[in-house]
Amino acid sequence: MKSFRAAMAASLLAACAHQTASAATGNVLFNGTITATCTITINSNGTMTVSSNLQSLSSHNAGGSAGSAQVDTTGGVQLSVDPVTTTTVPSSDVTATTWTPTFATTGAQTIAETGTATALTVPGTSTVAVNLAGTKSGTNRFSAGNYQATVTLRCE
Repeated sequence: MKSFRAAMAASLLAACAHQTASAATGNVLFNGTITATCTITINSNGTMTVSSNLQSLSSHNAGGSAGSAQVDTTGGVQLSVDPVTTTTVPSSDVTATTWTPTFATTGAQTIAETGTATALTVPGTSTVAVNLAGTKSGTNRFSAGNYQATVTLRCE
């Protein structure tokens, strides 16, 4: 009986050895979602200098320099500068100053200097030059002392 079972098992094994296994496949799906996003890295602060008529304190004046930032984005966002809300002026400067922030970009997207929110449609890295100008009107002039103003660069 043992030899019969062994012979039967051997014959089944021999019969199956010549058959190929049937192949099976399955698809695995992968999904991903990237929301429109950006990051801002400040590279350097700006410097304002006064004009010869003492009515303009600006990063555009001779000796002044723009602030610099790097923006990395997926595209689909807007870049803008907020109105200046934080300033420090000498106590001797009692007349009104109009502060005008602007920006321009190079890199993944080029934007000419503007103060208006602008769409960043292209993904990648752009360098942003941020400028600030303070102006006095009429007969008003900037006084001697230290001035500081904060410009908020916004990407959303």
